[in-house]
Amino acid sequence: MIKTLASSALALAMVSTPALAQSVAPDWSGPYIGIFGGYNQSNDDGDENLGFDRNLDGRYGDQVTTALGNAFSPGFCGGTATSTVPTTGCRDDNDGVEAGVRAGYDMQFGNFVVGALAEYSVNNVQDSVTGFSTTPAFYTFTRELESTAAARLKLGYAAGPALIYGTGGYAYGKFENKFRTSNQANSFTETSEGDDGDGWQAGGGVEYALGRGLTVSGEYLYTSLDVDSPVIRVGNTGTTPPGNPFISAPNTTGTDMIRSNGKFGTHMFRIGMNYRF
Repeated sequence: MIKTLASSALALAMVSTPALAQSVAPDWSGPYIGIFGGYNQSNDDGDENLGFDRNLDGRYGDQVTTALGNAFSPGFCGGTATSTVPTTGCRDDNDGVEAGVRAGYDMQFGNFVVGALAEYSVNNVQDSVTGFSTTPAFYTFTRELESTAAARLKLGYAAGPALIYGTGGYAYGKFENKFRTSNQANSFTETSEGDDGDGWQAGGGVEYALGRGLTVSGEYLYTSLDVDSPVIRVGNTGTTPPGNPFISAPNTTGTDMIRSNGKFGTHMFRIGMNYRF
């Protein structure tokens, strides 16, 4: 995928009109603004599970049990449930797209180029985890990355009309959290929400000068964000049987439930165009 995007950007440069062709290598020094779009793919967290706090002490290492043992013995899977039956497994997370704007400044020293840039993009990539209980029932947490802001440094090497570079820095993401379950015996109340996260981005790409200040680029970035899981309080609807494992003695108030993984990772494949002043 990285090679495909980079090749597309270079192909666009080579088929540009002769009026845009350059006979000399460009000077990469100075400010620029640009736009970009691309494809996002979330990490496959197949080993993620759900955490339970039966005594509401803030620690999520407890087990929800029935008279027959672990209520979640059927296990967990990455993605959204296809049915209440654990053996049907989970549907993979949906990949997404993004579109954004950037502004930056570069300085060239011989063939080497250093710079800094800031970006903002809108996204729609998802990351889900599902737990199955012996009821049978499913419990699915989904987080969707809605937007990303980043500030990164850049180090590159100029070769003719091309700039080959690596980049890395700070990233911030805004999320929407969703919870779904087929369990109708309990109440489910969100008591704490984690709708943003921060972390880092790193990657690299190729930028190609077309002339008259215009450039095209192909780029890959990996984004890693720390995100707090929303806390779901599983409680009593008023008609929930006393032996229900989420509200059984000694704690009849309920059970807090979260997703275990506080990391959100996504691969970003982009093409873009900049205007350099």
